[in-house]
Amino acid sequence: MNLPESPETAHERLMEDVLASLSQAVSVVRGDRVVYVNAAFVRLFGYTAEDLMGGSLREFIVPDARQQEVAELTRAVDQFGSASLDTVRRSKNGGLADVAIDAAPLAVNGIASGYVFTFRDISDRKRMEAKLQHDALHDTLTGLPNRALFMDRLGLAFTRRSRRRGQNCAVLFLDLDRFKEINDSLGHAAGDEVLVTVAKRLRSALRPQDTAARLGGDEFAILVESILSASDIEIVASRILREMERPFELGGRSVHAGASIGVAIAGPAHAVPELLIRDADFAMYRAKQSGGGRFEVFDKQLEVQAACLQEHERELREVIDQRQFEIWYEPVCRLQPGKPPPDKPPLDKLPSSNLRVVKLEGFESLLRWRRADGSVASFNDLLPVAEETGLSVSLGRETMEAVCRQLRKWTEALPKSELTLTVNLTQRQFYHPEMIAQVKKTLTLSGADPARLLFEVGEATLSENPDLAFDLLDRLLGCNVRLAVDDFGSGLTPLSHLVRLPIDVLKLAPRLTLSATQSGRQSAVLESLIQLSQKLGVQVVAQGIETLEQVDALVRLGCTLGQGPLLGPALEPGPAQELAARGSWPIAPEA
Repeated sequence: MNLPESPETAHERLMEDVLASLSQAVSVVRGDRVVYVNAAFVRLFGYTAEDLMGGSLREFIVPDARQQEVAELTRAVDQFGSASLDTVRRSKNGGLADVAIDAAPLAVNGIASGYVFTFRDISDRKRMEAKLQHDALHDTLTGLPNRALFMDRLGLAFTRRSRRRGQNCAVLFLDLDRFKEINDSLGHAAGDEVLVTVAKRLRSALRPQDTAARLGGDEFAILVESILSASDIEIVASRILREMERPFELGGRSVHAGASIGVAIAGPAHAVPELLIRDADFAMYRAKQSGGGRFEVFDKQLEVQAACLQEHERELREVIDQRQFEIWYEPVCRLQPGKPPPDKPPLDKLPSSNLRVVKLEGFESLLRWRRADGSVASFNDLLPVAEETGLSVSLGRETMEAVCRQLRKWTEALPKSELTLTVNLTQRQFYHPEMIAQVKKTLTLSGADPARLLFEVGEATLSENPDLAFDLLDRLLGCNVRLAVDDFGSGLTPLSHLVRLPIDVLKLAPRLTLSATQSGRQSAVLESLIQLSQKLGVQVVAQGIETLEQVDALVRLGCTLGQGPLLGPALEPGPAQELAARGSWPIAPEA
């Protein structure tokens, strides 16, 4: 006989059905004993109701290290009426689960007699948080710590260093020697593969307690602790160099990258970690200047050089910020013997046979430093600093824009003139990723005639990365500008490169100009160079002309373009325009 359920029994059954249908795990505890768990609890922790009934949750799912946490949770419920906590709990198989716990008091007939615990699985959220945290502190390509994490660990190393007498830390700054060449010739995917391999080799070459980080591009930093002497860090640097000397296998090809390493050992002068990195970077630059494939340790001599560089950098920034630089224009002339033009009075004190008439072909733009006292100085001492600090990129961009505006202005003022203006590109500026885009933008905004612009790149710049340089010259040629190689003959660039170079003008190094009046190998090289250029349709400009004897010799050899002290100094824009309007003028023998 079925008896009707009492209202209380029906209510209890309904409550059990509701709790069983919840996706959240629920357990009810009276006193300290489990009296109920729902199906979601069983799924989350693996314990069945039979396993838990009458037992304590602490005995089953609370790790030993978290026992005190349970007491604090229940106290919070007693005091505030509820409590929440993100923590871990142990499942039946011994694993730990990330859970969020909500706790509330259990009241029976209005009397507090236990607690209701609700558990939510937050493992996915925790994994996502851990991944986001890892990504924020690690390089996504190589998996190495990034700059932020490296600086944090270096700061901790400085703290430990102050506590441990006799032990020190050091930073190694590593830059690959031929990474650009690999990246540009084989593609970015190959470049990325090299960087990943570098990271693996660094991990294998270091102790577990050391930190290797990728700071950006092909720059890596290594933190080494527990150093007792300089020889310890030199051993580490040598080991890393050997790893970098091994070839990289890229798609069946073996390529060599090599590396330059700068080493800085923490000392009294390194009050903050940033100064240690700065000195390691400076030492790396010296290693690269010495030919690469080596390491340099920052020492007193480099410290003096670094101090000088800092002072020059401060001075340069002040010059740029206060607009203390100007652009002057040195005439480039066509060398042609003859009498002075009839509208110019002859120089009575000189025999007419000693006069030479030169015709203006154009100007080379040169930076000048207008000091605070009004005096004008060459920019030559500041240009190397600009290159080392990277300021040459922005400075070169401003110079290019100003020269293009000046050409447009002179074109309007002197419509019959066909003079050209030369823009010098520094090495950093030439290889900058935005160089071509900047040239196109400048030409468009200035309205300058690109056919009357001569972009000049130094021989040393081309030798840095010949294949990439030739490609960039071709792309520059696509902007319809003319191209020149400056200071040719100052290095060891082979004459065969002239055949490949898509240039219009070859500018001789002053030492080659000097050899025009000499006999021997230098003169023979000059003559061959001029003849080869003529066959290639390349104009030759002799730089540094100082004497009429040199003029005559150069003309005989077939070089009819030149610049130098004898022909005229660099001028401010106003006098340069007057000279352009004049067009030609006589020059006299040197005093």
